[in-house]
Amino acid sequence: MHAIISAQDVHFAYGKVKALRGIDLEVEPGEVIAILGPNGAGKTTFIETLMGSIRPDKGKIEVFGKHPIDFKAAEWSRIGLVQQYWKDHAKWRVIDHLKWVKHAHESVGAQTLDPVEELERQGLGDKQKAKLVSLSGGQRRRVDFIAATIANPNLLLLDEPATGLDPEAKAGIHDTIMASADRGSTVLITTHDLHEAEKIASRIIIIKNGTIIADGTGPQLREHLRKPAQVSWKQDGQQHVHATETVEQFIKTLDLDSISGLTITRPTMEDAYIALVNDKNSTRTNPGPDALTHEDGATTATEIADAPATEGAPATEDAAVKEGGAR
Repeated sequence: MHAIISAQDVHFAYGKVKALRGIDLEVEPGEVIAILGPNGAGKTTFIETLMGSIRPDKGKIEVFGKHPIDFKAAEWSRIGLVQQYWKDHAKWRVIDHLKWVKHAHESVGAQTLDPVEELERQGLGDKQKAKLVSLSGGQRRRVDFIAATIANPNLLLLDEPATGLDPEAKAGIHDTIMASADRGSTVLITTHDLHEAEKIASRIIIIKNGTIIADGTGPQLREHLRKPAQVSWKQDGQQHVHATETVEQFIKTLDLDSISGLTITRPTMEDAYIALVNDKNSTRTNPGPDALTHEDGATTATEIADAPATEGAPATEDAAVKEGGAR
C-alpha cells in the first residue's frame, strides 16, 4: 500500500530564514496525525508544501504518489483543507458558498454530499441564508469543515482548526474529524492543543526549528520522558508521597489493607512535550513512529514565521477545484 504523503529531506527557506530543515515523513492511508511544535516551528509551512503553494528548495514531497504542483483538478478534489483564517467570500451566504464548493467538485466528476443535509447535521440548518461574516467562530469552523469534506476527500489537511473555540465548539470539531476518519479519510492536523492531539491522533509528531524531533503515539512520547510517577497514599493518619519509575512493583510493597486514598500520577503529554522542545540535543535520527532518540550536538534555535495562507480568486478549473477543496 502506497503512502498518502511522502516527504524526504524537505528543506525550505524564506530568504535567509530556514523554515524546514530536512523533514522526513511517511503517512499511511487511514492515519490521523497531529503535528505539534512551538510558534514558528514550520508546521504551516509544511502544510503549504503539501498543498503545492510553495516548492521545497531541496528534497522530495509527494501526495498520492506525485508532487502536488503537478496536480490536476480531479486530484485537488481528493483533498480537503481547513486553514487557520479565511478572509474571502465573507459576504456570501452560507448555502451559496457551499453550493459553489459542491459544484466545483462535481465539475471534475466527484461525488458530493448534500450541503443542506450537512448543515442540518452540524446544527446549522437555520444558517443557510446567513452571511459568512455573521457567523460565530464555532459556526464558521463547522461551515469550513462541511466545505472541506463535501466531496468525501481521501486526505484532510487541518491547520489549527480549533484554535480560539469554546470547549463545546471544539468538541464538535473533534467529532467531525473523527467521523471523517471513520469514513476512511487520512487526517493531518497541526495544533498547539496537547489534549486535542492525544484525543484524536493515532500518531503525534513534534517539529522544532523545521525538523521532526519526535514521532510516536502519546504513550510512546510519555515513556520517552523517563520521568518517575508520583504515588501518594494515606496510612495511619499520615500522607505519603513516593516517586518511582516502577509503579507496579512499588505498589506490591504497600500494605493495601491499611492504606487509603491511593493515587498514581504519571507524566502527562504536556510534560513530554515541554521536555522534548526544551532539549537542545533532541533529534530524530530515523523517521518512523518508534524513532525517539538523542544525539550530541545542539541545533541552532532560529525564529521563523509560518507562511501565510495563499489567497486569490481561481483563474482556471484546476484552481477553482483546489480553492473549492480548501474550505
